[in-house]
Amino acid sequence: MTKEHNFKGVIDTTLRDGQQSPLMFDTFTYRFGLDDKIKIVDGLLALGVQNIEFFSPVVSETEGKDFAVLRQRIKSNNPNVQLLAHCRTHPTDIEKALNAGFDGLNLYMGVSQEAQHHSHGLAISDIAQRVRDTIEPLRRANPNLYIRFSGEDCFRTELKDIYKVYDGVSDLVNTFGMPDTVGIATPELVRKRVNALRKRYPDIALECHFHNDRGYSLMNAVTAVLCGASYIDTSVWGLAERSGITSVTGLLFNLFQEDPTLCDGYNIEVCYPLNALMATMLGMQVPYTEPVSLTNRTHTAGVHTKAVLNSAGTYEAMDLARFGVTTNQLLLGPLSGWNLIYYYLREIKGYELSKEEAQQISSDFKNQAGRIDRSRSPELVLMDVIAPYQLSKIPTQDMTGRIENL
Repeated sequence: MTKEHNFKGVIDTTLRDGQQSPLMFDTFTYRFGLDDKIKIVDGLLALGVQNIEFFSPVVSETEGKDFAVLRQRIKSNNPNVQLLAHCRTHPTDIEKALNAGFDGLNLYMGVSQEAQHHSHGLAISDIAQRVRDTIEPLRRANPNLYIRFSGEDCFRTELKDIYKVYDGVSDLVNTFGMPDTVGIATPELVRKRVNALRKRYPDIALECHFHNDRGYSLMNAVTAVLCGASYIDTSVWGLAERSGITSVTGLLFNLFQEDPTLCDGYNIEVCYPLNALMATMLGMQVPYTEPVSLTNRTHTAGVHTKAVLNSAGTYEAMDLARFGVTTNQLLLGPLSGWNLIYYYLREIKGYELSKEEAQQISSDFKNQAGRIDRSRSPELVLMDVIAPYQLSKIPTQDMTGRIENL
């Protein structure tokens, strides 16, 4: 049954928070070049993303120049895509973003006790006044501008303090943000906070931004959507500060399992190609923690591979092919059973052998498994094992229609 929801889509921040990921340094990438940004943007647009967040041009001259090129490219073919600038609640950030031609401003300011004492040093009443004093003239001068305001570190801040700030601009903004800036939120806390803000501000959209410090970002994001959040901040692979945020493909994959209508407007078959694109850029494999990955259709244990050869659905509960993972992968190795070895030798390598021979070869192979290392792949060891058997080749071998990689 289709459920009612308020979900308007993701706000992808790969080109903002994603560039702050430690992985950018681990891979010696440091920042995406313009060519990389074009590929990422093209991938996001192909997926159907309608909201993309960038740095405010105040960050650097390079980011400003790159945005100008990207804006022209995006708007020439996708005029309805909303381009948003991530800005401090500060006149300089705002002015530069407006001059650059952004469609909206994602304003933020720290509201937690930690920010009050160790960042800007303002008390909550002073924060509320500054936010109002900044946004009121901005709205007056730009009546059609999209404005979001987020109290940074929202989930470590008492609701009464959040209300004190948000109440002061509830007549001025389109959206309130709920950023879990330090990743402390749990699904239960998310449920309570989303319900509380929706009740207090029923006519204002709600945007959630979840960091993954506890490994909860994806669960929190799904919970927020099911409780009525309008937007979720995402990035490709979940790239962002520290352990990252919600993965755009992981979120769409999970929302589809809850209610396929939540993914209306998205070309979900682009999910895996987008993940593979990032892998190419960073020179890495798609992380094994990504739900939309070939790893999630990879099988090793003998019982698993036997069943998957008969029907992939035995050990693949979700249809990943919908999301672009159109092959699966069976790994030949020390744990492989005779069914996989029989399949590999007969269907992939083209040898004629009986099931009884495959069972004996499997036993010999397991006895030789200690030889497998970086210099000797399982395939090479298996070829050594079968040499004494003098297997003949099947005369005609049709390799079309293979459903897996080995």
